[in-house]
Amino acid sequence: MTNEQAVAEKLLQVKAIRLNVKEPFTWASGWKSPIYCDNRKVLSFPHVREFIKSEMCNVIFEQFPDAELLAGVATAGIAWGAMAADQLKLPYVYVRPKPKEHGLGNQIEGALEAGQKVVVVEDLISTGKSSLEVVEVLRKAGVEVIGMVSIFTYGFEVAAKAMEAAGVPYRSLTNYPTLIQLAVDKSIVDASQQEVLLKWNADPANWKGI
Repeated sequence: MTNEQAVAEKLLQVKAIRLNVKEPFTWASGWKSPIYCDNRKVLSFPHVREFIKSEMCNVIFEQFPDAELLAGVATAGIAWGAMAADQLKLPYVYVRPKPKEHGLGNQIEGALEAGQKVVVVEDLISTGKSSLEVVEVLRKAGVEVIGMVSIFTYGFEVAAKAMEAAGVPYRSLTNYPTLIQLAVDKSIVDASQQEVLLKWNADPANWKGI
């Protein structure tokens, strides 16, 4: 089993990812979706949490060896970034969606230095919009964002184009095609449902269910 398959299996095992073709979920964007991903669930399962953390550290170490600082995306990326930074013995900050409304008004929590090479840690990449907003905040703070790592990505074309346009290489521990193939192999979904799931992934904004 490849690492991508192993990660996908763990996410399904703890129900961090749920699939339901007949009763789709509704995202905050209003999109109807046969899949829902909540990687926060992994935090409650120590052995799975340790596995995911180790895989994330391996990817950062191998793909972005020049990293001098990790930056977690609030809120779901905060814990993963902190755990990875601890294991890799790197400095760590996290980035809020907007500046704090009291106190010092920080948007970036923690200490950083201009010119530092930073890897952004996310739990999930969908369209990439919120992730790239964090990249922009960090760049304005004077650091160099050399990449982004997430646990899962839907693999939307819009995200790939946005990352490329922003000049941000990104890696995910696992992805939607790997997950769906694993779900078929394990008889979690059947062949007819696989077709529906792949159609959703190709055009999620206009998918209306089955």
